[in-house]
Amino acid sequence: MHMYHCVIFSNLIKYLTSRVRTHFFIIFACANTKYSFFNNYDKIKMGKVVVLTGAGGVLCSTLAEAMAKQGHKIAVLDLKIEAAQAVANNINESGGTAIAVMANVLEKASLEAAKEVVNSKLGLCDILINGAGGNHPLGTTSNPHLLEADLENTAEGFKTFFDLDPEGIKFVFNLNFIGTLLPTQIFAKDMVGRKGCNILNISSMNAFTPLTKIPAYSGAKAAVSNFTQWLAVHFSKVGIRVNALAPGFFLTDQNRTLLTNPDGSLTQRGQQIIDQTPMGRYGEPEDLISTTLYLCDDASSFVTGVVIPIDGGFAAYSGV
Repeated sequence: MHMYHCVIFSNLIKYLTSRVRTHFFIIFACANTKYSFFNNYDKIKMGKVVVLTGAGGVLCSTLAEAMAKQGHKIAVLDLKIEAAQAVANNINESGGTAIAVMANVLEKASLEAAKEVVNSKLGLCDILINGAGGNHPLGTTSNPHLLEADLENTAEGFKTFFDLDPEGIKFVFNLNFIGTLLPTQIFAKDMVGRKGCNILNISSMNAFTPLTKIPAYSGAKAAVSNFTQWLAVHFSKVGIRVNALAPGFFLTDQNRTLLTNPDGSLTQRGQQIIDQTPMGRYGEPEDLISTTLYLCDDASSFVTGVVIPIDGGFAAYSGV
């Protein structure tokens, strides 16, 4: 092994053994035990203040609970306060610390009010996870490809590219992009000049290669990825790192009816996705945890401006 690689490997061993407080073989145990590193890692109590938007949903509620297990104090922000409170209750009942706060990511005044609550109850924000987002039917075409016959289709609800509603497209762009920008404007002020602060955005594999039928969502997530890179550079001199996750296909409340039938079987589109995913399954919310913990931890202090796919190989597969 090259001497340079030996030094890196040696330092990695020292880091792992010091953080998990166990023996050298933990490196090898990771290959056989799911999340073994992070199962030990949750003994480390770092106690930062983590703000998550859209945290009442399936994916971000999972991230909120995972961050709480690290000893972080969690602010669960969501437009639906009941959903946020349910997540906060789960965390508190499990021995963590969390508060539920109602926040509309498209209204600056709402976010400023939420920040006052977070600051007064938990302290300054150290980590922001921008998880609010979604799609809208008015920004979606009925078919993946335009056919000449489609122009004569008068069925109710049928939409070609020419029928897309600008208001629906604006809603999707605002929710995903402005809904990332505004919370960052509000909460990142707490981070300027302080060590160990970072922002994690939620992009999508649609940002790399757009899916058929959903041009608004694909374009909006591409904007989130681009904004992540821009912001990483912009904040680089004040100590704030900015990165993003790009989840592949995860079953959520928003897409479940599109990808599965009432009996649980896959729709045609759902099966097409599985066929294009080398690992042959949808992602589980827990699949996002390890990458999130890494990007939000000081262990990734030299990582900024990256958008990491978590997609079961979807982006790597050519289809042949």
